[in-house]
Amino acid sequence: QVQLMESGGGSVQAGGSLRLSCATSFSNGFNVDLIQCAAWVRQAPGKEREGVAAIGRLSGAPYYADSVKGRFTISRDNAKSALYLQMNSLQPDDSAIYYCAAGFPDISPGTWRALGKYGYWGQGTQVTVAS
Repeated sequence: QVQLMESGGGSVQAGGSLRLSCATSFSNGFNVDLIQCAAWVRQAPGKEREGVAAIGRLSGAPYYADSVKGRFTISRDNAKSALYLQMNSLQPDDSAIYYCAAGFPDISPGTWRALGKYGYWGQGTQVTVAS
């Protein structure tokens, strides 16, 4: 019903920047308005997936993990059904596979980190930051 595809990952030096993109496609007849939330989630080797940033359709306000506040910016283009993550001042700890995710429920400051809210996931894109 919903397909997500990330792009923009790669290898950079510490202090560098990358911009991740997530393209979304929908099956014929799928009601796009049902998608209320979207997020970027990352998983480093040996660690659990963690929410990096999210944005709600109704709430609109973006949410960020403390570790990326001030460095990462999530944005969306509704006309293109696209989601973006601008990552600046990258550090080696940011190295991970980054996933784009989307779901039906709206989100709030207390709920956006619950990964079960996101029923649709992309395949991920690798980000590697060298020191």
